[in-house]
Amino acid sequence: MLRRILSEDYPRSKPLTALLLIIVVSLVLGPFLFDGIRAFTTLGMICVFIMVVAAYDLMLGYTHIVSFAHTMFFGIGAYGVAMAIESMGNSFGAILVGLVGALAISFVLSLLLGLLSLRVKAIFFALVTLAVAFAFLSLVTQLYHVTGGEDGMRVRVPRELGPAFRPFEAPLPGIDIPTLLKGLLTQPWNLGQVWQESQFDLRFNGRNVMYYVLVAMATGVFLFLLRLVNSPFGRVLQAIRENEFRAEALGYRTVVYRTAVVILAALVATLAGAGFALINRYVNPENTLNFELMVFILLMCVIGGMGTVYGAVVGSTLFILAQNYLQDLLKWVGQYTAGIPVVENLLGADHWLLWFGVLFVLSVYFFPAGVVGQLRIWSMRRRSRQSPPPSGPAAEPEPEPQT
Repeated sequence: MLRRILSEDYPRSKPLTALLLIIVVSLVLGPFLFDGIRAFTTLGMICVFIMVVAAYDLMLGYTHIVSFAHTMFFGIGAYGVAMAIESMGNSFGAILVGLVGALAISFVLSLLLGLLSLRVKAIFFALVTLAVAFAFLSLVTQLYHVTGGEDGMRVRVPRELGPAFRPFEAPLPGIDIPTLLKGLLTQPWNLGQVWQESQFDLRFNGRNVMYYVLVAMATGVFLFLLRLVNSPFGRVLQAIRENEFRAEALGYRTVVYRTAVVILAALVATLAGAGFALINRYVNPENTLNFELMVFILLMCVIGGMGTVYGAVVGSTLFILAQNYLQDLLKWVGQYTAGIPVVENLLGADHWLLWFGVLFVLSVYFFPAGVVGQLRIWSMRRRSRQSPPPSGPAAEPEPEPQT
């Protein structure tokens, strides 16, 4: 059963398997393991960007298509839902209409971009997509009466997805893992009190329902793309990545495959954008269409490992955790380095962007193939060293033919 679900594409590394299990358990049980709105928002963003990065990796990692218009489709999904709710009211029908309309617009635009690859390729295609993305950003910013301009739009979700909706009357038990770990580090001699302080009552509401909808969406997208890249269609994409001219010589219409990949990635990004609008409750050009967001998506793809769907899960999780909690970590470290002139300044919470860049450089240096790719390489080398060398007649070289 597991073989069919994962399309026989296993992590192929014990450390990677353990890391993925930790991420999956944390996402599935997140509301019961982490207390506070900040942790809830972080988990929701991880689910959203797993879909966004996996779709982008389908273009970059599997087909070698460099596009800077990915955030445009992400923004179309977010603004489509927000504008439909604004005009039709906060109902599920408005969400459906906004999502379908956004998917239709993304399909048309991505089809035009895909057909553009007939004449424009490589870096020139990337530059064209960059120009299109900037033009769309300018359009959204200037249409103030429709999109809210730079102020953005507030998303009013249905009652069933809001905090007022309570599917369970009684609170559910939860254990705050960060509080538990902090207590174990600071008070290991008082386990009873640490355990008591780490427990909290979860008031399960509509926001949690929306979160699990996002978890289901991310799981479905992940399994679908995993099946896709391990299908004959995915093999053709990898052949195009390695040598497009050879793939054409074998009879494959590479333009059709490239266009299909661009369309598919755009539709997944649009779906993720709709989920972002519903979980974030607010959309503006900065958090949906900004070029900085495109750079972040590219970094997540590189950190996790290009050409691996698992890399989208690992890269998105590590990047968003570092982005949200690195500053808090530096504040905690600063408590023990106070008074040391140079170290206190370098490890200040205000310099978190510096250390964020350092972590990215270190990840590229020690994991040149990404976290997923490098862990697989190390596991393959370890298995090759542990496997016994061949012996017997099969190991003896055949004599060279006499001339």
